[in-house]
Amino acid sequence: MVVRHLILAGHDVHVVTGAPDFVFTTEIQSPRLFLRKLVLDCGAVQADALTVDRLASLEKYSETAVAPRASILETEVKWLNSIKADLVVSDVVAVACRAAADAGIRSVCVTNFSWDFIYAEYVMAAGYHHRSIVWQPAGWKLKEEYLPPGWLCLVCGASEQELPPNFIKLPKDVYTPDVMAASDCMLGKIGYGTVSEALAYKLPFVFVRRDYFNEEPFLRNMLEVAARILQDTANGKNYASDKLSGARRLRDAIVLGYQLQRVPGRDISIPEWYSSAENEFGRRTGSHSDDNSNSSLFENSDAVEFDILHGDVMGLPDTMSFLRSLAELDVAYDSEKFTEKHHVRERKAAAGLFNWEEDIYVARAPGRLDVIGGIADYSGSLVLQMPIREACHVAVQKIQPSKQRLWKHAQARQQAKGQGPTPVLQIVSYGSELSNRGPTFDMDISDFMDGDQPISYEKANSYFARDPSQKWAAYVAGTILVLMKELDIRFESSISMLVSSAVPEGKGVSSSASVEVASMSAIAAAHGLNISPRELALLCQKVENSVVGAPCGVMDQMASACGEANKLLAMVCQPAEVLGLVDIPSHIRIGGADYGSVRIGAFMGRKMIKSTASAMSSSYSNGNGNNLDELEEYGIELLHDEASLDYLCNLAPHRFEAIYSQNLPDTMTGEAFLTKYDHHSDPVTVIDKKRSYGVKAATRHPIYENFRVKAFKALLSSASSEEQLTALGELMYQCHYSYSACGLGSDGTDRLVQLVQEMQHSKASLSGDGTLYGAKITGGGSGGTISVIGRNCLRSSEQILQIQQRYRNATGYMPFLFEGSSPGAGKFGHLRIRRRVAPTQD
Repeated sequence: MVVRHLILAGHDVHVVTGAPDFVFTTEIQSPRLFLRKLVLDCGAVQADALTVDRLASLEKYSETAVAPRASILETEVKWLNSIKADLVVSDVVAVACRAAADAGIRSVCVTNFSWDFIYAEYVMAAGYHHRSIVWQPAGWKLKEEYLPPGWLCLVCGASEQELPPNFIKLPKDVYTPDVMAASDCMLGKIGYGTVSEALAYKLPFVFVRRDYFNEEPFLRNMLEVAARILQDTANGKNYASDKLSGARRLRDAIVLGYQLQRVPGRDISIPEWYSSAENEFGRRTGSHSDDNSNSSLFENSDAVEFDILHGDVMGLPDTMSFLRSLAELDVAYDSEKFTEKHHVRERKAAAGLFNWEEDIYVARAPGRLDVIGGIADYSGSLVLQMPIREACHVAVQKIQPSKQRLWKHAQARQQAKGQGPTPVLQIVSYGSELSNRGPTFDMDISDFMDGDQPISYEKANSYFARDPSQKWAAYVAGTILVLMKELDIRFESSISMLVSSAVPEGKGVSSSASVEVASMSAIAAAHGLNISPRELALLCQKVENSVVGAPCGVMDQMASACGEANKLLAMVCQPAEVLGLVDIPSHIRIGGADYGSVRIGAFMGRKMIKSTASAMSSSYSNGNGNNLDELEEYGIELLHDEASLDYLCNLAPHRFEAIYSQNLPDTMTGEAFLTKYDHHSDPVTVIDKKRSYGVKAATRHPIYENFRVKAFKALLSSASSEEQLTALGELMYQCHYSYSACGLGSDGTDRLVQLVQEMQHSKASLSGDGTLYGAKITGGGSGGTISVIGRNCLRSSEQILQIQQRYRNATGYMPFLFEGSSPGAGKFGHLRIRRRVAPTQD
């Protein structure tokens, strides 16, 4: 199409391509068209029609484009000059754009809207072990009996193999849309072309999944919602005004294609129906819309029930849903009961994960809502956190290596080492297709050992970073290494783990902490380790800081481990001192730049404050003070304390303003700071010499935030009044704008806070109908969630729904509403379960 329009505009067009001539000449007959057969972009290497071999793709790209790059550029520049080219149009072939630049010619790229997202996988480092898990069918041929009697299959782009009589090979230049329109159904791999034609011709489409095709979830939802529209229309239904209608969901699916780019800093929100979509089985754990949530645990399951040997499900519907999914795994493993077309890889992998004759341990850990305290946790602030209803469940089985059912590539790895059964860790993570990560992870537990000692955290971080699609495993497997290093635990048995989280990722509600806490809780229970909730939270922080490499404070893990339903956990992060649980008064209802650089700025500020205090203290100690009154005014003891300040939050706001604020720069480069102060004393962040850091705002925030949280906590226990609610709301607003001053936040959260303010100050609210009093961003500052405080009444629910609607009208996206609370991991404890009758295993 691009070539045709350029020719119609009067241009000579030279096409450099490896495609057959008929691709262009069938549609364009013009003397202005010139074809030059040359391949500049090798594309992906596929082991077969469905499976991308990422390592081979990288190797081929290196051979065809990287190694000979200089000679390619020289040739292409000469050629461009020889034809006197004025413009280079490329479908994102990097060398073509570089050649155009070297030749002094303008270039543009024309491609589908999410190119960078699709190709992200191909620029990732791929380990050689991927070769052992690539499906490579050998000698597979079509057979006449593959089709029902009377059916014909028209084969497009077939190889040279001989076909059965009911399979008809079509010419390479056949116009496939006409063939599709004349067919009863289409078989093939899912892709933009096939999905578009299926939608255009209302053609049933039987497709197979494609590994590492990142936009498959989007395309599959396109087909699903289109089918729903057709079905609704046929039944005479019309849901045009319903946010979950076929038409609305189809529009959201189209918008989603643009959102898959995930450009940093852009206000992007995945539509609610997509981010919380149930998989093919319709049983994603954590869903609270299950109509049977209050019924018998296994009422709708054909699977055999478990005996609960220890613990209590506490009536939690998500826990009951998780146990139901466990009970049904043997159905997925039985190929006669569970047909191939319903498989998802993660469920199939999980089906063979456990030995049903052995005990299984289940732990649960919720996400958390940061009511107030926020990013000041690493500076020692008082924080108030509430565990949310959404949680992560982890099932763990400790098993003898000889009894563990290993995946084929894990078996091959052990055989290659020439050893018998050894302890292996196998993990399955549900929800992988919505997050574009690998659904499974496995390793020899001995990989965590270097001789007779556990490997360093630095080596572990590098180990998990080798393959970005498997980096998620650091949050789960990292708990094992931390237990080995910090508690001197050794694991002699194999471990099988199933992880299922309903805590939304990237929304500022601590999805990572819930995974860590649930994983370590389940592993500890399976191995008989008695770890207090507080100690477990600190160990999980070590996982995130040292194994994952994320510079978080401890409040997320503490809230997930130590919280209780419908209460605020009050704690001082020095490092993790729980002050108690704060009841939420019955009339009150709460719902719901990069973090690392702000943390560095705060530690820079602490270093400067300590240096200033030390200099002033030394000056007075050496007799350089003017008089005793000045000594008393500044307080020599205070200066001594501030010279050894462990946490910024221990500095009173008035001391900060009176003595230190004016000496702090607004910003400072890493190089300038390191030259003067040598280091910033933060073990989990590294200063970039070339980067400029905000210092004053990042230092001021935790100092004032600690004061705001103390005031908030005191107000919660005061008498109920309009003034109480107004003051609580004002503290939340101040917190939000203090975040913004640090350079954190997002357009979406700022807009939501603004909508709360507009609702609060509307005429209706001022006349006595107001129920909302304040709002703030929650979490590390870059998530997409705000917490709102208001009266616990029906009117506040109505106003929140109005804000949802206004946000959707302004942006096109419907915010997700977090409501409710649930117990932390410590309160839940763990379940020990076992099948009453073990299913038959092959």
